[in-house]
Amino acid sequence: MSSEKNTEKKNGKTKEELLAIRRKMKKRKPSFLRQEWWCKKTLDHNWRKPRGIHSKLREHEVARGALPRVGYGSPVAVRGLNRMGYKEVLVRNTKDMEKLNRKDDMAVIASSVGKRKRFAIMEFAVKNNIKVANKK
Repeated sequence: MSSEKNTEKKNGKTKEELLAIRRKMKKRKPSFLRQEWWCKKTLDHNWRKPRGIHSKLREHEVARGALPRVGYGSPVAVRGLNRMGYKEVLVRNTKDMEKLNRKDDMAVIASSVGKRKRFAIMEFAVKNNIKVANKK
């Protein structure tokens, strides 16, 4: 990581420290599973809020699983950033690349972009020192 990123401080902590805190918090965060996902094959593992009158999970009975809460969130300053601390911006052409802030943003080339335009975008990125997440 570059030293210029460490100079930005939010609430007395650098972006690097906040990203480390987020990584640590994500390790401790339980996987929130849908109630009785194991019981019926048709139910996905995706979280759905339990709304039943007698639901043990909704009533926070012990050993029924965790519910999403405010405390599981990551620090506000690094919310929405990728692992390296950049905001990912979808790019479809070189005109979109000109709008990027090379210090804070990272380009993600859209999947619909063809070979020729992808090559032009990559050339522009190298010339202007812009980071690209999905370069081939």
